[in-house]
Amino acid sequence: AHDGPPHHNPRSPFSLLSAAPHSWNATAMSRPELTAPPQEFYNDTEARKYTSSSRVIEIQDRLTERAVELLNFPDDGVPRLLLDVGCGSGLSGERLTELGHEWIGTDISKSMLEVAQEREVDGGLIHFDMGHGCPFRPGVFDGCVSISAVQWLCNADNSRHEPRKRLKAFFTQLYKVLKRGAKAVMQFYPDGAKQAEMITTAALRVGFSGGLVVDYPNSTRAKKYFLVLAAGPPESLPTPKGGDAEEAGEGRGVRMDGRGGGGERSKKMKGPHARTVYVGSKRHPEGKGKEWIVKKKEQARNRGKDTAHDSKYTGRKRKERI
Repeated sequence: AHDGPPHHNPRSPFSLLSAAPHSWNATAMSRPELTAPPQEFYNDTEARKYTSSSRVIEIQDRLTERAVELLNFPDDGVPRLLLDVGCGSGLSGERLTELGHEWIGTDISKSMLEVAQEREVDGGLIHFDMGHGCPFRPGVFDGCVSISAVQWLCNADNSRHEPRKRLKAFFTQLYKVLKRGAKAVMQFYPDGAKQAEMITTAALRVGFSGGLVVDYPNSTRAKKYFLVLAAGPPESLPTPKGGDAEEAGEGRGVRMDGRGGGGERSKKMKGPHARTVYVGSKRHPEGKGKEWIVKKKEQARNRGKDTAHDSKYTGRKRKERI
């Protein structure tokens, strides 16, 4: 959790962002990428549950259609070859096929890809970690779409994972496999303004032009974030849906809220020196100690979150006050 609200440039597009639940079952979990690595979270059971959800299918169809719209292909009836990053069980790919395009999908979850094979989707399927790049020769694809996947790169799932290096590897290789002037549209769920800025900056540093398009910026439920990139000269960003271009495109009038904190239990003290005392959990009745706190703060930094600096007071128990 953030130690305090982040400071924002009022003209920055990242001031548009607010934390939004990602999961198709938001009541059960808010952000699956914080639960487990994708190859573990989307196991056989979860992959089939995800693919059989009518709500997921509807959302995937709608987001994929919008992503293709943002690719802005000429209306000439010519099918394009698209890369679908994080294709999962092929729901987004099926919509690409219906829209008249050919596609190749990559995903890190074997279970998701097995479900896609069982469903006999029309696209090619490759088991691959996007944090390692894109396993294709240069200049192959006419465009790229990615639905609800890129934010997974911001997780440090083990000590060897460094989100900034994984983002750099992904965007560097993505730039190479796209044809000159081709576009990539990434719909994602940022866990805060700093994470969104980290993702966008990583793309721009390797040569992409473009930026963030936020549809329905004034709606809590309908708001969607699309990173629209071009492997070539800068172009004007598309107009967002549900809001005028000035308000949504320049990031005015929408505030970024930090996400709520973790699961420690607390009790409120009373009196002139009132404060919140964290009393630990059944597993850690005396609290979790400095080592645990430092480890968690480092993981938060690796995910691009604003985190207080470590000091000699980190993890130190406070004396009770009367």
